[in-house]
Amino acid sequence: MEINVNFLDNLRLEAKFDDFTVITDQPIRYKGDGSAPSPFDYFLASSAMCAAYFVKVYCKARDIPTDNIRLSQNNIVDPENRYNQIFRIQVQLPEDISEKDRQGILRSIDRCTVKKVIQTGPQFQIEEVANLDEDAQALLMVEPDADHHTFIEGKDLPLEQTIANMTAILETLGMKIEIASWRNIVPHVWSLHIRDAASPMCFTNGKGATKEAALCSALGEFIERLNCNFFYNDQFFGQEIAHSDFVHYPNEKWFQPGPNDALPPEILDDYCLAIYNPEGELGGSNLIDTNSGRTDRGICSLPFVRQSDGETVYFPSNLIENLFLSNGMSAGNTLAEAQVQCLSEIFERAVKKHIIEEEIALPDVPDEVLAKYPGIVEGIQALEEQGFPVLVKDASLGGQFPVMCVTLMNPRTGGVFASFGAHPSFEVALERSLTELLQGRSFEGLNDVPPPTFNSQAVTEPNNFVEHFIDSTGVVSWRFFSARADEDFCEWDFSGGNDEEAARLFGILRELDKEAYVAVYEELGAPACRILVPDFSEVYPVEDLVWDNTNMALDYREDILNLHRLSDDQLAALLARLEDSLVDDYTDIITLIGIEFDENTVWGQLTILELKLLINLALQRFDDALDQVEMFLQYNDNTVARGLFYQAMRAVLEITLDEELSLDDYRHNLTRMFGQQTMAAVEGSVDGSVRFHGLEPTSMALEGLEKHQRLIESYRKLHAARAARAGLA
Repeated sequence: MEINVNFLDNLRLEAKFDDFTVITDQPIRYKGDGSAPSPFDYFLASSAMCAAYFVKVYCKARDIPTDNIRLSQNNIVDPENRYNQIFRIQVQLPEDISEKDRQGILRSIDRCTVKKVIQTGPQFQIEEVANLDEDAQALLMVEPDADHHTFIEGKDLPLEQTIANMTAILETLGMKIEIASWRNIVPHVWSLHIRDAASPMCFTNGKGATKEAALCSALGEFIERLNCNFFYNDQFFGQEIAHSDFVHYPNEKWFQPGPNDALPPEILDDYCLAIYNPEGELGGSNLIDTNSGRTDRGICSLPFVRQSDGETVYFPSNLIENLFLSNGMSAGNTLAEAQVQCLSEIFERAVKKHIIEEEIALPDVPDEVLAKYPGIVEGIQALEEQGFPVLVKDASLGGQFPVMCVTLMNPRTGGVFASFGAHPSFEVALERSLTELLQGRSFEGLNDVPPPTFNSQAVTEPNNFVEHFIDSTGVVSWRFFSARADEDFCEWDFSGGNDEEAARLFGILRELDKEAYVAVYEELGAPACRILVPDFSEVYPVEDLVWDNTNMALDYREDILNLHRLSDDQLAALLARLEDSLVDDYTDIITLIGIEFDENTVWGQLTILELKLLINLALQRFDDALDQVEMFLQYNDNTVARGLFYQAMRAVLEITLDEELSLDDYRHNLTRMFGQQTMAAVEGSVDGSVRFHGLEPTSMALEGLEKHQRLIESYRKLHAARAARAGLA
């Protein structure tokens, strides 16, 4: 994590990281102002709070109340060496907690991350740099070594060289990549989380049987998501990029809808139109680009090559971002390597969806076959020793597809987690199933997986597949666990060189009568591709293009960002559009308009319901506002301060709407209850002197929206590289 420090007045310091700001000071006796804790005080507090966090996680997983648990830390200083200290952490537990849980809570504290880092002894490297903003050296912990070359199946270059090449690409773009976390909770299963230090929203996860393989995975995913603009899906690019020569890629084309909002003839082909517009409901306005919002330019469309005949077909950027998400994207040392990974991912998810929705019982992999892969067996045994039964299944459906499945059961919670992996190699597919299972997860994290069900409707519900796509935590059927398999076990093998494997995987699609469309991106220095397989690799249902399209943001984005400048008539019109929409009241404004607000602000937690409420207050529509206050308080998961503001608002509105009551009679005690500042904001919101309390003014220029500005700045680096490569800079 990158922490930037600013020097304030006297001895005060300001540390900024992610979306947070921490102020430190020194006590008056040390020439400070005593206005904030010292850096060392924060350090001490971090240890105690980290210990308390692990207690909370343990108790939450077992439904143990923490109301009567107390934790305290004292540091005992050696009088002869003040740097030699003992951190004494004491826990007071209620009498009704069992002895087993008492020991479990104490062991959970022992897992405190801060404690482990201190005990290990961190190394401090202090150096001068010419320019902090231009220092893009990635802290990736793996250096290329001429004497050591680690090859793994599926990679055309050694891991060390792959890491060096990908790191150099990101450094050239000016992106400083930092490793946020590593995990290795069982043998031969590594995962990590990396992110752009300047824009932490740009992040990826990697997994593999070794640390180096996991790092390659994370870096490859980062580069694929840059190439395919996935980090910036659904987000507003800002007016500068929206009005530049190109928005996404230099080879994009824009097409105007035809009469009566007809789809322009230049986009898609007959095969795709039969899938995406079978009833003629899809209009050109449904496909306007969300990122730019340029309705005047028409439909932004990207070229893909149809694999059956090599013809170029233009796909609307809106259709891609709404239906496919990250499915079917990859980067590699060679194009064939990228294509194999890309197609493997597509088969993994399509087969997984089919198995889950059809409630298919898969055959077990025989022990004698598993024994061929001792590293995988060792990882599975480690999970079993931790109390998690593991099932290893052949998901190839009789040898049709290169897919495997590893399923974990959690007897503590009754939950199950079905993890799938795919690759032309049986061993690699099996390894990926296991590493995917534990990617970014602790043992405590495995307590969050849902139990299986015999309710077929819950299994086949479209959003269940989305949950499986995002983090594999969707529901699976009990029928999946039947000892009577629906398919025979097959020790399949689709492996060969990457060129041969890619050809075989494309061949499977042809056998299924599926058309594949490929876009290749090489301008950043590493081959990357995106493959679309209509009616096979979509994540969201096709109906979303009409009924739940991300470009609904265009109906609200400008007005909401200009909220403080709207007249009463404009506010009423905005409110009417919100009321008439089918969007859930509890949808957050971040999602609705594609703007990343700081989650620690009122904007960052604002929902459609609260926005309607604030507009009704501004319009003096107190009856409607009171109804919405009641709804807000009933389902509020906002901050305590915001909840108290609306509790006070409810009381004041009820008084205001009751002709027999006078606010003067209640102001004194309401002020004692809620405080002068809150009551001033409430009364101002009712009398009209305060509008949209807590929402800082902004506009389409996005002033004050630092988090979104960091995201746009990240995209500008990518956009500039593409422009330079195309000679448009």
